[in-house]
Amino acid sequence: MAIDALSSSESPEAVRADMVARLKERGSIRSPEVAEAFAKVPREKFAPEASLAAAYAVFDVVITKRNAEGKATSSVSAPWLQAEMLEAARLTRGARVLEIGSGGCNAALIAEIVGVEGLVVTVDVDPFVTERAARFLTETGYSHVKVILGDAEHVAGEFGPYDAILVTVGAWDCPWGHLLASGGRMIIPLRFCGLTRSITFVRDGDRFVGSNPTVCGFVPIQGAGAHQEQVVSLGDGAVTLTIDGGPTLDSVALDQALVGDPTELWTGVIVASGEPFDTLGLWTATVDDTFGLIWRDPDRGCDLVRPILRWFCPALMTPDSFAYLTYREVHRDDKPEQVHHEFGIHGHGCRGAELARRLADHVERWDRDWRRHPGPQFTLPPRTLRCRLPP
Repeated sequence: MAIDALSSSESPEAVRADMVARLKERGSIRSPEVAEAFAKVPREKFAPEASLAAAYAVFDVVITKRNAEGKATSSVSAPWLQAEMLEAARLTRGARVLEIGSGGCNAALIAEIVGVEGLVVTVDVDPFVTERAARFLTETGYSHVKVILGDAEHVAGEFGPYDAILVTVGAWDCPWGHLLASGGRMIIPLRFCGLTRSITFVRDGDRFVGSNPTVCGFVPIQGAGAHQEQVVSLGDGAVTLTIDGGPTLDSVALDQALVGDPTELWTGVIVASGEPFDTLGLWTATVDDTFGLIWRDPDRGCDLVRPILRWFCPALMTPDSFAYLTYREVHRDDKPEQVHHEFGIHGHGCRGAELARRLADHVERWDRDWRRHPGPQFTLPPRTLRCRLPP
C-alpha cells in the first residue's frame, strides 16, 4: 500500500500500521517501545487540517501555522524524524521528559513510552500552539501531559531535572543543560550558517559531547533564543538566498546578478546518485564567512538557477554577487548502470567569477581531505568556560 495513494476505504489503523512497517524497514524505528508508540498514537487527530495520507506520510511535515510572510512557524514533524529522535533519547518507563516546541503529537508518543508513571512537559511560546496541543492531547487520552505556555529559555525548570530533553524547533544555542539529570540525553536540532543537524548530547565532565548528527529541518525557535537570518528573495520569489550573518545583502543588485550570464566552472568531483555529501556544506561553512544557502521555488519553474539540492544548497555571497553548487550528469565506464553527477559552480554578478573559483576550491579541498572523513565532532561547553577555538 502506498501512503500517498490511499483509497477512501483505508482506515487510520491500517495506515498507521503501514507507516510503522515502513519506519522499521528504513531503520528509523529500532525498538519495540518506539514501534508500539507509533502504532497507538492517532497522528490524524493532531493534524486535522491534513488528509489521512499526509498525516501518515513517512517523509512529510504537516504545517499547522504560518506567519504573515507565509513562513511555517509550527508543524507536526515527519514520522521518520520523530522516530529517529525518540530512538536517540533512549526513553524508559517512568522517565521525566521535557519537550521544547509543542504541537501534541510528539508529546503523545513520548507519553506512550514513559507511561503514566513518567512525566512529560511540553512547552511552546505560541498560545495558538499550546491551546491546540492541550485540546488534542486531552481528546486522545493524554491529558496527563503538562502543556506550558511560555518561553522555553525561562520556564519548565520547576519540573526538572529531566532524564531527556527533546527540542523540536531549530535552535542556535542550548541553554537547557542545567535541567538534565545525570546520565540524561538532549536531542537538539542546532542551526548554524543556515544548516541544521539534530544532535544527541550527553554530559562528559563540564561539557556535553554530541553524536549522531542527523540532517534535518525545523521551524526556527521563537522568543529569547531567536536569531535573525538574512533572507533575500530574487526573481519575484523564484529564488531565495539566506545567510546567517556576513555582509548585508543588496536585493536589487542580486536581482540584477541573477538574470545576467553566469560564470560556469566544473570541478571534476563526482558523486553517485544517492551518495550523501552533507559534510561538504559543513566544511565550507567553517572556512568561509560568506557561506549561505540558495533554493529555488519548485512551483515557479525558474530556469535561472540549477542548484544541486532542492533545499540547503551551499552558496557563497557578497552584497551584489553569489555563487552556488550545481551539477551535470556524467557517464562512468566502470559503473555504466549507475547515475553519476559532477559538481559544478555557477557564479552571478560582478564578483561571481571570484566566488565561483573560491567555492570550487572548497569543493576540491573537501574532496581531497574531508570527503572520506567520519565527519565533525560537536561539543557544547558551558558559557562560563574559556576554551580555545579550534582551527
